[in-house]
Amino acid sequence: MTTLRRLSVFSALLVFMMTAMSFSLNEKLVTTSFRLQNLNIAVDGTSTLHDWTIKSAKGQCEVNFELASDKLTGVSGLNFSIPAESLKSGNNMMDNNTYKALKTKEHKNISYVLTSGNVSQVNATTYQIRTKGKLTISGTAKETDIVANAVYNASDKSYTISGSKKIKMSQWGVKPPTVMMGTIKTGDDITISFSAKVVNK
Repeated sequence: MTTLRRLSVFSALLVFMMTAMSFSLNEKLVTTSFRLQNLNIAVDGTSTLHDWTIKSAKGQCEVNFELASDKLTGVSGLNFSIPAESLKSGNNMMDNNTYKALKTKEHKNISYVLTSGNVSQVNATTYQIRTKGKLTISGTAKETDIVANAVYNASDKSYTISGSKKIKMSQWGVKPPTVMMGTIKTGDDITISFSAKVVNK
């Protein structure tokens, strides 16, 4: 076999192998849509009287995970929203003042839409998801980073997501609520904690 023929055969074999490898990799990488179950949101803050918490179990979320051989490798889409007036403290006066501060008559929902994200594996079943996105509160949208942990549940191929984020209400143009004609004032700093299960759609 001449040198030219050997090179031609080698080149053809190389192209075939690269094509096969590319096909194999593309076949393994799958983008899968997940939907929300069992949402729990808690907002914790302070006041001149005592600490407070408002909670909600209502909301909608669609998230697109990139999977390779059942391993979470990336997040390519996330759209989350919660009705602002689903947040409840158990105190009607506080709730009404919260809704007033959030301007819920004009702005019904609090939302978070992904602009970028990456995933790193912590152990066999746990991943850290780092995201950046537009967090919209009371009609004001700001670029915000949120970090969450995702734990894989092999029994139903779902993920349990949890995390928290500290923010200042004033950064979103929200004036911290007051009660009793201003004698009780809430602090500007709040912590938003969340947990949810996401399942394959």
